[in-house]
Amino acid sequence: MFGAGRIGKIHAANLARHPKARLRYVVDVHDAAAAELARTHGARVASAEQALADPAVNAVVIGSSTDTHADLIQRSALAGKAIFCEKPVDLDIGRAHACADTIARTGVACMIGFQRRFDPTFRALKQRLDAGEIGAPEVLLITSRDPGPPPLDYIARSGGVFKDMLIHDFDIFRWILGAEAVSVYATGAAPEFAEIAAAGDLTTAAVTLRTRDGALCQINTSRRAAYGYDQRFEVLGSRGLLQAGNQRPTEVVAWSAQAISQDTPEAFFLERYRAAYALEIEHFFDGLSQGTPLHPNIDDGIKALELAELATRSWREGRALDCSI
Repeated sequence: MFGAGRIGKIHAANLARHPKARLRYVVDVHDAAAAELARTHGARVASAEQALADPAVNAVVIGSSTDTHADLIQRSALAGKAIFCEKPVDLDIGRAHACADTIARTGVACMIGFQRRFDPTFRALKQRLDAGEIGAPEVLLITSRDPGPPPLDYIARSGGVFKDMLIHDFDIFRWILGAEAVSVYATGAAPEFAEIAAAGDLTTAAVTLRTRDGALCQINTSRRAAYGYDQRFEVLGSRGLLQAGNQRPTEVVAWSAQAISQDTPEAFFLERYRAAYALEIEHFFDGLSQGTPLHPNIDDGIKALELAELATRSWREGRALDCSI
């Protein structure tokens, strides 16, 4: 396990529970965090060199900071280890393609952590869409809002809202519609957050994508939703509509003479996608043990990154861009 931070703890707990996996090493630049996580799951602290040199290690899970992903992907592939890596592959498309080349050359299995594909509600919608329940999809509307912006020092190194937040939504677009974009238009602002605007980033954004057959996708996002973590989408088809809504801590609805009320959405992504994180790790290890393909793979990671790069350019240049990717 590379990374003993917030997401590393989630992945470590899920793989430790999987019957076909055993956590052997935890690698992190922060010794105390690595030691605590290793102790929790009966593993040992090691350096990257030690972990990758051990022939008993069959796979790695990369949950460390984004700036380490490309290096660890390439080193792990060259060491012959199967790879699960959190998104994004890298912030630079050239380095991401270099990773894909190394994966192809070594032939190792590689999965990218777009956990939203494994959310039970989202997957159920996808299955019903593919079964033709609402006919051909025509419009996909995605709402993706965080409860509050991250620290300014994180924003400065995040790659911006399109690569940091919306990269998940670009993957949802490709997965749900089963098509690639031929045009991208993005716009945005940072109202009431002058320091974020000064850092060259946005707090609100809207992106419109069009596929070759004319289907449209519109993504609206915000780094500040006072009511919680807002993650939902709907697909309008030729014969109807499918919606996937938010999750709440409970589904109790209170009725009174004054109002009808229910819980606000889950607080943040760790709570909202608790089941999805477990299911994607299950898919990774089941795929390795059964020799079945892993999805989303590194090509999916690169295509989402390319859309994020195009959206960033579109916003900065103030125009729609043809992509045909």
